[in-house]
Parts: sequence; C-alpha cells; structure tokens
Amino acid sequence: MESTILFASVNARVLEKRYSRAVPLEVPRKKTQLREIGIDMFSREERVEYLKKYGNHCMSFSQFQHEMHYFDITGIGYIAYRKKWGRRFVLADPVCHENDREYLLGEFLKDKTDSVFVQVSEPVADLLHEKFALYSSQFGIETIVDLKTWDLKGKKKQILRTAINKAQKEGIRFVELNEGGDYDDALTEKWMRTRRVKKKEVVFLIRTKNQEYQDGTRRFYAFSGDEAVGFIHFDPVYENGKVIGYVPNISRFSPEFKQGIFYPLMVHAIEVFKQEGVPSLYLGISPAAVDATDKPCESKIFKMIVRLLYKFGNYFYSFKGLQFTKSRFQGVEVKTFCSHKEMLPTRSFLTVFHMCNII
Repeated sequence: MESTILFASVNARVLEKRYSRAVPLEVPRKKTQLREIGIDMFSREERVEYLKKYGNHCMSFSQFQHEMHYFDITGIGYIAYRKKWGRRFVLADPVCHENDREYLLGEFLKDKTDSVFVQVSEPVADLLHEKFALYSSQFGIETIVDLKTWDLKGKKKQILRTAINKAQKEGIRFVELNEGGDYDDALTEKWMRTRRVKKKEVVFLIRTKNQEYQDGTRRFYAFSGDEAVGFIHFDPVYENGKVIGYVPNISRFSPEFKQGIFYPLMVHAIEVFKQEGVPSLYLGISPAAVDATDKPCESKIFKMIVRLLYKFGNYFYSFKGLQFTKSRFQGVEVKTFCSHKEMLPTRSFLTVFHMCNII
C-alpha cells in the first residue's frame, strides 16, 4: 500500500507541475431565448435564493467554499465546480428543479471541456449516463436519518448509549453556541495531530471551517468544566425555502478526552432538531463504501479499484472507521456516484485526491 501511495503522490506532483501555469478564467456570457448564461454571473443573494429553493443535496451548502466557480443560467439555477489541471470537477447535484437538470447539464457540457461529477445522487448519475454517455460509478454511500422516528433503541445503538453514559459520569455538558466563543482553532490544532492526513485539512468533499458564507449553520459544543473538548458544525439542507435537514460538516474533538465525545454530542443535536420538527439528519458520504453489484452505467474496473481502496486504503484515510461510525445511527443508506468520461479515470481520481489534500 505504501508503494501505491508513493506512486499516487509522484503522479500528483507531475500533474501539478504540468498545469501549474495560471490560466485566466473565461467568463462567457450569452443569451438564449429568454435565458442568460454565464460563469460566476449570479450575485451572492441570487445564488442563495437558488440554494434555498433547490439545495436539497447534503453538499449543496458546501458549494459555497473557496475556489469554486459556477455555471449559471437565469431562471434555472447553477452547477458548482472547481478547475484543476485542465478539468472541471463538479461537486454534488446541479442546484435547480429536477425537471431542468437535463437542460442545465446539456448547456454546461456543450463546450466539450473534460468534466468529472463528484458525489452526485443516483438520479443525476443515471441522467449523465443515459443522456450524455458518461460512466456513472458508485463512489460511496450517504446515510440519512429520519428524525421523526429516530430513537436510541436497538442493539447497534448500544455504542451511543454507552458513550452518553460515560459523558454523563464525566460531567460533560452540551450547548449550542452560534455566536461568541473562541474554541475552534485550539481544538482543530490538537485534532489535526491525530489525523492520518496531518499537514492540511481535507477540503472539497468537506467544506472548510472558514467558508465565507455560513448563514443558517448551527454549532454545538461539548465542555468539560470550562474547557471545550469537542464541537460539530451543522449546515442546513434546503427545499422550497425551508430547512429539511442538517448535515454535520465540521467536527473536531480533543484527543485528551479518551471516552469519545462525537456520539453524545451528535445525539444532543439530534434531540434539539427533533424538538424543532426538523425532518432529517444527513450524515454525508462514506467514501469508497460501495455495494457488491454493478449497474450497467458503471465502469467495472473503476468500481473494483474503489472496493480495493476501501479494503486497503485505511492507511491514509479512515474509510472503514467513517462508515462504521455513521452506521451506528441506523439511517437509510443511499448510493452516491462519480460520473466520468473514461472507463478508468486514473488522472481524474488522482486529481480529486490531490484537490482534497488527501495526497
């Protein structure tokens, strides 16, 4: 596995050198019928309106992170992407009505630029395969918890109950602090020392803590006495102007608190959301956790590599640990996909890992 990681890192450096020369971002703008099409054309206020109307993917809010660009069509919505080494990497589903997806994607793909779609839902993956001839391969699973029926009962939730009892014995208290407090940086510094990827935080597939737009986020903290020992930042998930759920996107915990604080802090937030009538909790992607069968739209060789990554890649990223943690909440697991042009998208795969700071 170490030789595989070394090979990936060397290839990433070669690609970075080849494409490191800055290329001015083209900002085409045209009108078609009554629509105006452009790149980075919407104002922040206009984009937020589309987000709140159509941003029902767990990563829709994270599309506001740094270095993102947007393919905008007035009256329709937008596609969010990053440019890296000559390709566009689209994050999550298009933000538009589902009936407009084909039109928005068709306009986006007209210029024939190499594009890879990362963490898209199964309906979007099927559309990209059937209408635009892309491979659509499963890249992981997303776990969604129905808060209307969720409780702490069941054998698999024993780990949650045990963690809650330990936290109570230790006198841990949980509070929501959306304003004030200066705990995040100190906890992040301690937490980063325990990570397999120590130099930089993972980005793109996880939004950055300092993302500029954070309206509507919720922040929950765990304290031992006056010391903060953990926090989770939740992003809203929207549909038709309403919050339909939250997704925990940023979480940090003190390595000195051995009992573990993630589970009881999550349960505390769940109880708050339940009381407010929030329908769902989106736990986000578990990368590389894929099923044993293949769909006709999938690249079998790429799917095989993803399975091997899950089995042997925990040396540099905790694929199995992440999936185990999310499975304890007993939510519904849905497939999430990566859509790509090549049968074996080696370069795209390495680029995504490099862009996320994993290699």
